[in-house]
Amino acid sequence: MGYCTETDITRTIAQSLTSATAQTTDDLGTLSNLLNVGSVLDKNLVTTDTINYYIQLADQEIDGGLSELYQTPFCETVNFEDVTYSAMDEYNDIIVLERSCPLSAGDIVLLKSGSIEERHEISEVLTLSTFDTVSPIQYFFPAGTRVLRLAYPPPIRFISARFASANIYDKYFTAESAANVSSYGEKLRDLAYSRINDVLNGTTILHGQHRIGRRFFNPNLVDQYALPTGGTISKEQRQIK
Repeated sequence: MGYCTETDITRTIAQSLTSATAQTTDDLGTLSNLLNVGSVLDKNLVTTDTINYYIQLADQEIDGGLSELYQTPFCETVNFEDVTYSAMDEYNDIIVLERSCPLSAGDIVLLKSGSIEERHEISEVLTLSTFDTVSPIQYFFPAGTRVLRLAYPPPIRFISARFASANIYDKYFTAESAANVSSYGEKLRDLAYSRINDVLNGTTILHGQHRIGRRFFNPNLVDQYALPTGGTISKEQRQIK
C-alpha cells in the first residue's frame, strides 16, 4: 500500500470524465463497476496493478522531493481513536462509533480487540459515526472494540493521489486524443507541487515524522541564537550561517 489508496485515485480522476462505470452489461445483465478513461472503455480499463504502479511512482517523487527535510519513506500515525458502540458479527457488518469524526472514503482504520487486529479501508461513510469497509470483517468484534484511524501526515495523501491521477490520466489522454499533455493532468501536478513547496518552505509541518538536517539537531530550539545587540565577531572566526 502507498501513501494513497485506489479509492483516492478513482474519486480524483473521475471528476474529469463523463462516466466512470461500464456502459454495457456483462453476461448476467449487470453493469460492472470499472474505472475507465476515454471513450473506448474496453481499451482503456485501468486495472488495480496499473493504479498501484502509478501510486508507487508518485510516492517515490514525494520521497525524493522531501528527503532533505524528513526521513523517508514516511510512516503512518494514529490521528483518531474511539471504540465501537455495538458489536460486529454476521448480523451487523457496519461499524458504529461512540463519537463523531469527519471520516471519508479511503481512510484506513485498525480494529483492535485484545490480541486480534484487522486493518480495513473505508468504502462508504453513512454518518459521522457510522461507516462501511471495502472488505468484509472476518472476526467477531464486541462492543467497545478500539478503532484507530491510521494516516500519513497531511498533505502526503493529497499529493500522492494528484501525482498518480495526473500520470494515469495523461497516459490514456495521450493515447486516445493527441500526442500532448492534458490540461487536467497539469492542474493536478500544479496542486501537488504547490503542497510540496509548502512543506519545503516551512509553511506546512509533517507532524509525527522524523525531521533531519542541520536546523533540526536540537528539536527544542525554534532557530539558532542571534548575536547580542551591537555584538561583533572576528573576521578570522568561521561564522555559522
